[in-house]
Amino acid sequence: MKKILLATSLVASTLLFATSHDVKVVEVTHLNTHAKVAPKKAHSTHWGYTGYEAPQYWGDINPKYKMCKEGVNQSPINISKDITIKASNLPKIGFEYYADAKEVVNNGHAIQVNVDNYSSIDIDGKHFSLKQFHFHTPSENEIDGRSFPLEAHFVHVAKDGSLAVVGVLFELGEANPTLQAIWDKMPKDANSKAELKLSSKDIDKLLPKSKDYYYFNGSLTTPPCSEGVRWMVLKEYQTISKEQVEQFLGVMHHENNRPVQPVNARKVLN
Repeated sequence: MKKILLATSLVASTLLFATSHDVKVVEVTHLNTHAKVAPKKAHSTHWGYTGYEAPQYWGDINPKYKMCKEGVNQSPINISKDITIKASNLPKIGFEYYADAKEVVNNGHAIQVNVDNYSSIDIDGKHFSLKQFHFHTPSENEIDGRSFPLEAHFVHVAKDGSLAVVGVLFELGEANPTLQAIWDKMPKDANSKAELKLSSKDIDKLLPKSKDYYYFNGSLTTPPCSEGVRWMVLKEYQTISKEQVEQFLGVMHHENNRPVQPVNARKVLN
């Protein structure tokens, strides 16, 4: 069984406006089910998406990952009609993406694009700087039980260390030029990086025209699965071709999504 080295990255999840507390930035080895505990021989700090490093074992791999099995506001989730609440005062996300990207990283868990300073969002009166965005296939979040071939997570960090993540879902359709520019440069080897010239305008093109979103309280979708992260999943989808999905899987060698987690008492604002 292939072992994947621990990598450092910021990953995501969310927060209801008035009911949750901010989670501080932690170093996480980049990205729930209830299952039997992994054998002791599998205990290590390595985690992944296959075998005894798979998501159902994360909470047993390392005591620091206990929230992966004990948390009650875990991400991702299935955003279904019966848990959504219409919020008339849901604020718009103030996107200010002005910085370019110069580096794409294969950290063994995802393909991640690191972004220069000066890109940010403002939400609920709080300012968050964009640090990176990365991709999961298939999608982690679902809409009414529907899974998507790709999901992008735009990870933002506030000065106090709290996190806000914008999720963008991709459905099968026309090839995505911006994705292809990233795919053409993404390293084939884990724990390696490559130069990438991606303008702020290109990054902005990964977002759909409509910025309407679902808002909920969640967690990081990778160990240590810390809770208290603001999650905003955009309602409008982007497209990706079948060939682009296959190209991504060819580099990752396996799917890299955590299954949806129990919603418990949470509601989703829209």
